Amino acid sequence: MKYRKVIFDWDGTLVDSVDHIASSLQQAARELEFPERSHEELRHIVGLGMEEALNRLYPGITRDDMLRLRKTYAGHFFSRETTPEHLFPGVPELLTDLTSRGRQLAVATGKSRPGFDRGLQSSGLAPFFRLTRCADETASKPDPRMLLEILEAAGLHPGDAIMVGDTIYDLEMAQRIGMPAVGVTWGVHSEDQLKKHSPVAVVHRMDDLHDIVGG
Repeated sequence: MKYRKVIFDWDGTLVDSVDHIASSLQQAARELEFPERSHEELRHIVGLGMEEALNRLYPGITRDDMLRLRKTYAGHFFSRETTPEHLFPGVPELLTDLTSRGRQLAVATGKSRPGFDRGLQSSGLAPFFRLTRCADETASKPDPRMLLEILEAAGLHPGDAIMVGDTIYDLEMAQRIGMPAVGVTWGVHSEDQLKKHSPVAVVHRMDDLHDIVGG
């Protein structure tokens, strides 16, 4: 068994939610009369913790304004429940096969714990993941702390696991601790952007991801 644990990002890797996140942020900003940010700018910060993302979008934002924006964003985002139909094609089959092969599965996400737990249940993926870390209970990506905490809880070393993600933040945090990583191109960042962080591969299809993490 090459990798004992496979650690997945959530938004843009397992769940097709990046555009919904960006649109929800855009709606919240307009409603509160924040400066306009392009859809592409908003997509680019998906994967970071919300506090880190808003600080990048609005440098110098006050704590009160951040709380207002987060609350308004949440109202728009949770107007649509994450269901099995929002998973990328092939995700349930991949996770089922990995579990049957004895792989340990985990999630490392920039989402907050309440929002992630809600999506984990409503998506139908909760049975696959016993070990998860969210940005609001540790450090935001690309800090590797959430990966280190997952490894410590599992009693593993970085070389025993592989990180799967669609953003440079996913791949950078793995790179910082010498953990292998795979970039997927169906989320936020391009192949060229992902390759800058030396993943073992960048894949365009779920079948190719399966070949790497399931072999």
